[in-house]
Amino acid sequence: MALQLRRLAAALGYPPQQVRALSQLGFGACYSSIASSDSSDYGVGTKPQDFQSWPNGGGSFHKSASIDPTAFVEFGAVVHSKSVVGEHVCIGSGAVIGPGVSVGQSTKIGYNVSLSNCTIGDSCIIHNGACIGQDGFGFMVDEHGNMLKKPQKWKDLIVFLPCSSLHPKMLNARIGNCVEIGANTCIDRGSWRDTVVGDHSKIDNLVQIGHNVVIGENCMLCGQVGIAGSVTVGDYVTMGGRVAVRDHVSIVSKVRLAATSFVTRDIKEPGDYGGFPAVPIREWRRQVAIHSRTSTKRNP
Repeated sequence: MALQLRRLAAALGYPPQQVRALSQLGFGACYSSIASSDSSDYGVGTKPQDFQSWPNGGGSFHKSASIDPTAFVEFGAVVHSKSVVGEHVCIGSGAVIGPGVSVGQSTKIGYNVSLSNCTIGDSCIIHNGACIGQDGFGFMVDEHGNMLKKPQKWKDLIVFLPCSSLHPKMLNARIGNCVEIGANTCIDRGSWRDTVVGDHSKIDNLVQIGHNVVIGENCMLCGQVGIAGSVTVGDYVTMGGRVAVRDHVSIVSKVRLAATSFVTRDIKEPGDYGGFPAVPIREWRRQVAIHSRTSTKRNP
């Protein structure tokens, strides 16, 4: 199991010297405590009597939450412990503001939105059904063939890594100011760095943003875009519908990706790209033209 822990640490981005330090650590019985989620993340353990009705809207809030008097918490919404809700925030029915979540002023949260392990900036719009701050998708197989969940919380793994350069902290999803997030979009929290969406970025419906992704400012992501974990995206990047980006790829600022493109490697120059794999748009158009002519000759 020690080998599995070293592989896990490497996957989470630890430097080689820190990964080697894991060879002297036991894994076995401690894995369950690493991989399990802290019950406080989901409000487990809170008592019904700790919740009260919010006078402006009739929603429920935990007595330890900090809610501005101007905030509107609609009936059926729940604000959990130690959360902070700013001025003129509107929270729709069925929305859940998880423990420790911060929501900036003038933000509108739609019906059935789930927020956990995240901070939301000012003047954002989060449409119905969006989920922000859940665990990323990460699993590994042990020597017995069992599928094990990778730890998604730095503070859980850190206690087993006696390296002075590492400091325990909770990793979240951080949404900037004036961001709009479409219905049923999912944004995972970070596992080795925060997941970030920059100011003024706009995200369409049904978009998946994996853990540790950093998206710059003024980006636009159209419907069904899928971004795998640990991707870094610059500012003013536009992704057409159903664009896919593989994990650990970097995209510079001022890039536009045509719909259904697939980014398999770093994009280091601004411009327009398209295709599978994504290449400069002129090259992609030449590829399409050549393929079309070839197909016509073969099937007159």
